[in-house]
Amino acid sequence: MSTADPPKEYPLSVRRFATRREMGAAAAADVADFLRAKIGIAGHGVRVIFAAADSQRDMLESLIADARLDWKHITAFHMDEYIGLPADSPQRLGNWLKRALIERVPIGQFHPISPEFGAAAAIEHYELLLKEAPIDAVLLGIGINGHLAFNEPGAATDLDDRQWVKEIGLDPVSCQQQVDEGNFPTIGAMPKSAITLTVPCLLSGERLFCVVPSKVKAPAVKRALKDPIGPACPATALRRHAHCTLYCDADALPEG
Repeated sequence: MSTADPPKEYPLSVRRFATRREMGAAAAADVADFLRAKIGIAGHGVRVIFAAADSQRDMLESLIADARLDWKHITAFHMDEYIGLPADSPQRLGNWLKRALIERVPIGQFHPISPEFGAAAAIEHYELLLKEAPIDAVLLGIGINGHLAFNEPGAATDLDDRQWVKEIGLDPVSCQQQVDEGNFPTIGAMPKSAITLTVPCLLSGERLFCVVPSKVKAPAVKRALKDPIGPACPATALRRHAHCTLYCDADALPEG
C-alpha cells in the first residue's frame, strides 16, 4: 500500500443485548476465551489495556467471576489518567481500576500511569512500557462525545499519531460526563488535562472489545457506526481495526 492509499475500513462486529448485565457477561466470556487461548500458548503471557470507567463495570464483574482465567499471566495497563490529582486521589483512573479489578484478582503485573512524577516523564516511561511487546487485547468504551480514552473530538486528536501516549486538554462534554457520573462535584473541580493512549496505540491491540451501555451513549454509538472515519468522532477509528467487537445494551443501540 502506498502512503497515498487510505487506511482500510472494516465493518464493526456488533452484538446487542437486552440488558447491561447480559452485555457485560457476553463481553467477559469473549475476553476470557481469547485470553485463555493466548495464555495457552507455551510460555506466553498476555498484555491487556483496560478502560477505567463505570461503563466497563458489568464486564469486569463477570470477568472477575470467571474462574477459568489465570490472572498471574496477565500484565495490565490502563488508557488514561488525569494530570494534577494527588497519587491517592479516588478520582484517579488508575485508582478506580485498582478498586474495580486489580486489587480483586491475582494479577501478574499492573503498570499505572504516574503523572505525579511529571507528565513528560510519565508519557515517555509509559510509551516505552507499551512498546516492549505486542498488546494482545484492549478493553475499551466510547465516550458520550465519541472519544476513545481521552482522544477528544477535534484537531487535537490525530488518528495517525506517531506517539502512543500524549497529553491532551479535556473536552467540556467529557468533563460534564464525569460530573454526571458522580466522579467530580463540578466541572470546575476537574483537572484541565490528562495523559491518554493515542488512537494508534489502542488500535495496535490484536483484539479490541468495546463495551458501551446506556441511552446517553446511543448518539455516539450511531456516529461510530455511520460517520466518516475522522477526528470529529474518534470512535469511528474502530472501523480501522479488523478484529473489533462492539457490545451494546438495548439502550445504547435501540435499533436491532
